[in-house]
Amino acid sequence: MEAATAELMIVAGEASGDLHGATLAHHLRRLAPSVALSGMGGSRMAAAGVGLLSDVSRLAVVGAGEAIGRLPGLYRAYRGLVRRLRERPPRAVVLIDFPEFNLRLARAARRCGVPIVYFVPPQVWAWRPWRARLIARLTTRVLVVFPFEVPLYEAVGARVQFVGHPLLDGLMTPPTRREARGSLGVTADATLVGLLPGSRKEEVERLLPEMTGAAARIAEARPGAQFVLAPAPTVDRALVDALLETAPVKISRVSAGTHDIMAASDLLLIASGTATLEAALIGTPMVVCYRVSRLSELLGRLLIRIPWISLVNIVAGRAVVPELLQRDASAQRLAAEALRLLASPTECQAQRAAFSEIREKLGTAGVGERVARSVLEVAGLSA
Repeated sequence: MEAATAELMIVAGEASGDLHGATLAHHLRRLAPSVALSGMGGSRMAAAGVGLLSDVSRLAVVGAGEAIGRLPGLYRAYRGLVRRLRERPPRAVVLIDFPEFNLRLARAARRCGVPIVYFVPPQVWAWRPWRARLIARLTTRVLVVFPFEVPLYEAVGARVQFVGHPLLDGLMTPPTRREARGSLGVTADATLVGLLPGSRKEEVERLLPEMTGAAARIAEARPGAQFVLAPAPTVDRALVDALLETAPVKISRVSAGTHDIMAASDLLLIASGTATLEAALIGTPMVVCYRVSRLSELLGRLLIRIPWISLVNIVAGRAVVPELLQRDASAQRLAAEALRLLASPTECQAQRAAFSEIREKLGTAGVGERVARSVLEVAGLSA
C-alpha cells in the first residue's frame, strides 16, 4: 500500500478525453486506492474521484480559429495546472489527447521533473508528423490506441505501447436494438434517425441547424420517421433547446445516453469525432459531417495528409461512410445521403461489414486496466 500523499495528475480537454480519463481514474482507484487524483476534466472524471482544478466543459475548442475566443480560459487553466506541478509535483502526469494544450503542459511537467504518460497522443499520422519527435523527447511513455501508431512512434525513439482503444471497455455489452428502442419509447418498425451534432458549442451551432433541416426533408420523403437527439454533457442544454425550438420538424431531446440512440437508430447524422467510432462498434450506419471556421479549414488543407476526417474511414483505410464537410454539410446534402442509405439495405450492410473489420483492429477490452497499470509503473507505484 502506497502512502496516501502519492498523487497522479490526469489532464483531459474535451468530452471524449473526460470519458477516457474517468475510466482510467476508476481503474487507478481500484488498483491503488490510496493514490490521490487531480487534474483537468469534466463531470465524468469528477464522478470517478478526480479532484478537478479546471472544468473541461468550458475549455474545449474546435479549431485554430475557434480557439482564439477561449484563450483566456485555457491560459488560466494552464497556469493553475503548472502551479500545482511546481507546488505539489505528482508522481506522474497523464495527458489525454488535447494536444495544443497538453504539449505545452508537457514541457512544464518535464521542467518540474515529473514523468509524463501520453494516452491517446496526437494524430501524427494525419497531420503535423514532426510532433512525434517532440512527444518522444518529452514523454516517459506513449500509450497509443491504434496498432499502426506503434511504428510511427518507435521510429522517433518514443517508448510506446499499444493498449487498444478505450471505447472497447465502454462497449463490452452495448444495448440491443430492442432494449434501446424500449428505453426511448420507439416502436420496432419505426424509422428512427439519430442526430449527434458533437460535444462542443461551435460544433452544435454549426451542425445542428443543418441536421434539423435534413430531418425535415427526410420526414417529407418518409412520413412517420422519428428523430432523436441526446446532447453531450459538455454542451449547454439551453443552446440545444433554443436550436430545437426553431427546428422545422419535431426532434425529441432525450436524457438517454448516446449509446441508446446509436443502438436504436436505423441511421445516424453524426459529427466527425470519437462518436463515429462508437457508432461503428455498435454497428449503426451513418452519415458523417463537419464544419469549422474558414481559418481552420485553410490550415487543415495545408497540414492534413490523409483524405478522410472520420475515424471510421481512417481506421478502415478506405471510404466506408460518407463524409460531408464545410459547405457540403448542408441540410440538402445530409438528407440526400440519409435517404439513399435508408433506401439501400445493401449499402447499410456494407457499412456494418466494414465496422466488424474495424473492431478487430482496435485490440481487446481491458484497456482501462492496461493503461492504469502502465501509469502506475511509470509513477513507481505498486498496483
